[in-house]
Amino acid sequence: MTDVFINYRTGDGDKTAALIDHELSRRFGRDRIFRASKSIAPGNPYPDGLLKGLRSSSVVLAVIGPDWANFQNRLCDPEDWVRKEILEAFTCEIPVVPVLDGRKTDRPSRDRLPAELAYLADLQSIPFDGHDTETGLKRLGDLVAELAGLHDLDRDAATTLVPGSVTNSTGDINGTAVQSRDFTGDVGGTVIKGSNGPVHTGNGNIYQNSRHVSGQRNFSGAGMTYYEGDHHGDVRNQFGAPDRREGGDNG
Repeated sequence: MTDVFINYRTGDGDKTAALIDHELSRRFGRDRIFRASKSIAPGNPYPDGLLKGLRSSSVVLAVIGPDWANFQNRLCDPEDWVRKEILEAFTCEIPVVPVLDGRKTDRPSRDRLPAELAYLADLQSIPFDGHDTETGLKRLGDLVAELAGLHDLDRDAATTLVPGSVTNSTGDINGTAVQSRDFTGDVGGTVIKGSNGPVHTGNGNIYQNSRHVSGQRNFSGAGMTYYEGDHHGDVRNQFGAPDRREGGDNG
């Protein structure tokens, strides 16, 4: 299923159509954007492919270049595909957004359109300045996202976990919780540096007499624990409990 159908005329707006297709495909996904020369595989019947892609879309972008209205004979031809696609969108009640390609391109006027296409002149258009394509593509992409309900692939990817990312594992707590990968500093009365194992804090005394601890320290009282250096194993603050370490020297 496609969401955005790009209507354009070869020789007038086709380069802009390709540029729009490239950006919207990057932002929302290649399969979400229909452009005939890309979306219909060689050897497949294009009339069926065009109508199927159009009828499954949520919005039609009609790229109108500076010479678009000059193709009067083509616009009056019932077999002209630019005309047929726009009329099919009207029939299916699919929103059509005229994209005015270039600073000098004006909205089509009713007196220059066949009666069947006159409604196109009443539709609000969006300008696309070839001298500021970044702004134009951003504006167009935001509009398409709103009309078709699309989500940016970049934003979806940002929610996917990657190796080394930090996730919330604190659960329900009362009080202050600080979560980080590597941190140094005072966190709620606890200072931890370079720990590679479980560290348990709370009320009680902890005696550290190891070469891995910077100095001999004795803290007791309101759960203040100071630990610094390399740690492999458990440090438990149960009152009177010994310090159990792997690879360290116990005093």
